[in-house]
Amino acid sequence: MYRRYRMPNVTREMDKIQREMNRLFDSTFSRRYRNAPSFPAVNVWANEDGLVVTSEVPGINTDDIDIVVVGETMTLSGTRGWDEQNEDTKYHRQERGYGEFTRTVKLPFLVDADKVEASFINGVLNITLPRKDEDKPTKITVSAG
Repeated sequence: MYRRYRMPNVTREMDKIQREMNRLFDSTFSRRYRNAPSFPAVNVWANEDGLVVTSEVPGINTDDIDIVVVGETMTLSGTRGWDEQNEDTKYHRQERGYGEFTRTVKLPFLVDADKVEASFINGVLNITLPRKDEDKPTKITVSAG
């Protein structure tokens, strides 16, 4: 005669251990092998009047930066040149990239492209994108009737 024994507690405990191991490996490996953030780093702030975008682009000439606004997107592109060194110099560590870059940011509302301003101070690019007048929220007053 064949008798089947059920061990629900053991199965439940094995499932719990498996979930904990998956959680442990997911959290450990996601931090260790995380992709580097895109260059250049971009911060975007918004208020009712418009947007302010800041980006760290040290060592880049303003002539090598292009800003294009089309609809609800802003594209920041440019070129960072190679750091020239002597032929006998070998890198010990190289973390700063070089070459062409492009960052596209989806804007939360339409901006007035004709009034966009950009300034470059101490390696930080500041872009002011004013909101279109027709896209600004309007306050409606409710009258008691």
